[in-house]
Amino acid sequence: MKKKKPIELPTIAELEAEIQRKKHKQNQHHLLRNALYALITVAAATALIAVLFMPVLKAYGSSMSPTLTDGEIVTAIKTSKAKVGDVIAFHYNGKIFIKRVIALGGSVVDMDEAGNVSVDGVPLEEPYLTEKVAGSGDVEFPFQVPDGQYFVLGDNRVISADSRNSILGCVDPEDMLGRVLFCVWPLGSFGSVR
Repeated sequence: MKKKKPIELPTIAELEAEIQRKKHKQNQHHLLRNALYALITVAAATALIAVLFMPVLKAYGSSMSPTLTDGEIVTAIKTSKAKVGDVIAFHYNGKIFIKRVIALGGSVVDMDEAGNVSVDGVPLEEPYLTEKVAGSGDVEFPFQVPDGQYFVLGDNRVISADSRNSILGCVDPEDMLGRVLFCVWPLGSFGSVR
């Protein structure tokens, strides 16, 4: 008959090392779970802020060039209030347009054949334009902006579909997504939109 080997019991040092290893593993799982919860919370908060307060939009076409070019990503702050010179985003016919507010409701807008714009008889300073042109449209100038609405123009007046055309017309504040504040992509264009 074979003699059984005696069972070796672990030493106190070995038991303490095993306990430390298990605690370390539990701490790692706890940290990983907390980091995952934090990432999910940050992602949900960011999505909520984007939907409720700061929509993220993509500029299409070149009607706002040189201020915005095709493919640039911008953020807006949700509001239905704008002032002259603000770049706004708004809904029209199932699409989102980005244009510049030229005049507020009640104002009289005039544009000459050279593309010079005046509001209530005062020539409008437009440092954001690279070229002044009257462009095309069926609105007759001088034009009085309906109360509570915004008269908007694109910065690239040659091709912009804007308030010069009665089909688009003036923008009702209820259709506004908000004021465009920042260009966030591409990084070379990062900065405030003016």
